[in-house]
Amino acid sequence: MKASIKALYRYPVKSMGGDNLDHTALTKNGIPGDRCWTVKDEERGGIKGGKRFPQLMDMHAVLEHEPDALTLSPPVAITLPDQSHTHSTDPNVNQALSAAIGSPVSLWPLLSADQLEHYRRPPNPENFDQMAYFRALFARTDDEPLPDLSAFPEELFIYESSPGTYFDAFPLLIMTTASLNAMAAATAESNFDVRRFRPNIILDTDADGFVENSWVGKRLQLGSAILQINAICPRCVMTTHGFADLPKDPRVMRHLVQQNEGNLGVYASIEQSGNIKLGDQVEWLAPS
Repeated sequence: MKASIKALYRYPVKSMGGDNLDHTALTKNGIPGDRCWTVKDEERGGIKGGKRFPQLMDMHAVLEHEPDALTLSPPVAITLPDQSHTHSTDPNVNQALSAAIGSPVSLWPLLSADQLEHYRRPPNPENFDQMAYFRALFARTDDEPLPDLSAFPEELFIYESSPGTYFDAFPLLIMTTASLNAMAAATAESNFDVRRFRPNIILDTDADGFVENSWVGKRLQLGSAILQINAICPRCVMTTHGFADLPKDPRVMRHLVQQNEGNLGVYASIEQSGNIKLGDQVEWLAPS
């Protein structure tokens, strides 16, 4: 199967809109500057994104300059849903974000991996219903199966993200034009706009259907970087939220469950750092 990079995306603030890139480095932590800021929930505690605060998806973030070894989280300018602006250096940034979200939050850069309390999940409330929580998180009805999370790092049940990062699970999310086309062909009811799914890399392929599903465990080279495909990506309630010109649409998850067990795309990690650019061809490698 032939495949090449069609699009590259970076999201400087977790769950906000971000940049289209022509080229980028890939390091062990993915694309430099990707999810290098986040918001914390000052009411319930914990690092939170669009699952808790869908208003974040209607904001847009731009880094002032590229990250470097000394500045993993460069200053960031944020456009709010009403098109007003705030900035990470503004002393009132937390008030501006809290007002736009309607709940008290604070903006945080990446902290080192040894700052475990920063990344730790808050304790569950009394009478916590774990099954109800997961059904709401993954937008599954009572008759739909929940995703298998066994492929994900066990530390994610302790921490909101792997300490030292703000990724949901792994550094990269890869999708193909084939899978997006398969969903668009399956139903005209919903708009499977790529912005709902927040990939880092879109690969254009000559195949049809959900080709990524068969990639788990495989290795590939893009540019001078080598990637390992870690897991299929189970989709969550974020894909149903409305933002910008996209309406709220719970049917997105109904169709994903019907067509592909609620999954779309694959997570990947970086085995060898390197550089990639639009048009780079995938080279499939032998198992390590």
